[in-house]
Amino acid sequence: MSNDQSPIINAVEDDLLWERWRCEVDKGQGKERIDKYLAEHMTNTSRSRIQAAADAGNVWVNGEPVASNYRVKPGDVIQVLLDHEPHDFTITPENIPLNIVYEDEDLLVVNKPAGLVVHPGHGNYEHTLLHALAWHFNVQCDNVQCTKSIDINDPSIGLVHRIDKDTSGLLLIAKTPEAKAHLARQFFDHTTERTYNALVWGTFKEDSGTIEGALARDNRDRTIYRVWDLEECPQAKEAVTHWRVLERFPYVTLVECRLETGRTHQIRVHMKHIGHPLFADDKYGGMEILKGLRTQRYKQYIENCFALCPRQVLHAKTLGFTHPRTGERMFFDSEWPEDMSALIAKWRAYEPAQQVL
Repeated sequence: MSNDQSPIINAVEDDLLWERWRCEVDKGQGKERIDKYLAEHMTNTSRSRIQAAADAGNVWVNGEPVASNYRVKPGDVIQVLLDHEPHDFTITPENIPLNIVYEDEDLLVVNKPAGLVVHPGHGNYEHTLLHALAWHFNVQCDNVQCTKSIDINDPSIGLVHRIDKDTSGLLLIAKTPEAKAHLARQFFDHTTERTYNALVWGTFKEDSGTIEGALARDNRDRTIYRVWDLEECPQAKEAVTHWRVLERFPYVTLVECRLETGRTHQIRVHMKHIGHPLFADDKYGGMEILKGLRTQRYKQYIENCFALCPRQVLHAKTLGFTHPRTGERMFFDSEWPEDMSALIAKWRAYEPAQQVL
């Protein structure tokens, strides 16, 4: 069995593919679903990610793409392919400023700005939060909280949870394996407290509510997620978002969202699902004028709003958890960033002449 990354191995409809992983099935292997087989043989890869790769046509057997329910047999040559060249994701220190809200020998809390990618991935190999942490831990860190070198490439430390590139706000990072295991368990058990502030399109009749809907990737666009019926998509993950109105404006509403689960794009997908996409969220329809006036003046007003805060208006405002060493309950609150503050101030000053849409 080999996991060597080979150069370009095929071209399908002019799209080049690179081999990420290869193996030949052992002679004594019984018939088994390929997604289960690969989950058992590939390191650091979940069965759901393998299923997604198969859905995208990136799992091949004997030179042909197969579905995730294909049953392997002895002698099969399995390849897992990428649509981009494999890249070395080793993180090296970069001098990127960090807004550190709190730090001790076990953990730190960072207030991440919008636009900063959290970790390396396809198209974002450098200039991420992890590169900034590598600098902080090993180049710049000479205070009492940094008594020994910390390798951010070690998977047993580092990010406990994530937020999107264009979402701002609080992130928790573990500095020891013990801290990461303890904090990760809190997230798994839903004993952390996290609230987000979001500006969404439309107005609400109610003052609060709960959204329940299982999430998985959209089968037509793999870069976004959608709410699924579990019978239609059994691999979708249950997700629960509690929301309440903070402030009402003409055509948009400022809401607080409290996460019971923490799925990828959860607030963005759930809000779109109930008809209230996040303002300026280009992936989920928020960059269109969904409510308001049919006037050129109003259209220009919205364009000015988009220019003022050109990203989904979502901020991870509060974070609460139990300290892994002391058992103390800790709670952090963060101010809105300048772009979001300016946008909210602009809506507070807005007075429409009439309501049409």
